[in-house]
Amino acid sequence: MPEKTIEQTALFTRMVAEKQNWLVNPDKEFTDSLVEGLTVNFNRYGYYLCPCRDTEGSRELDADVLCPCTYSWQDIEEHGHCYCALFLSKKFAASGAQASGIADRRGS
Repeated sequence: MPEKTIEQTALFTRMVAEKQNWLVNPDKEFTDSLVEGLTVNFNRYGYYLCPCRDTEGSRELDADVLCPCTYSWQDIEEHGHCYCALFLSKKFAASGAQASGIADRRGS
């Protein structure tokens, strides 16, 4: 499988956001670090594993945390952003609020 570049991963995140009617976090430095983590994970594991979570060791066991993770929709609905704050609801972004830590649903 060919490796992904930072640019390809950034495009992936923009496409996900657009498709879901979300926004990519506008904090460039923060977002760049997450995109880099997604790229590293793709090139290491062969899939876009959430950069804020540990791997279970296989795509099958990690299926719930492939970006965008299974929990993103509920987290964005309730908190305005996903667990790692890569994706924001448009309402949250417009409010000017800052993303804060939220509980990880994966273990619950």
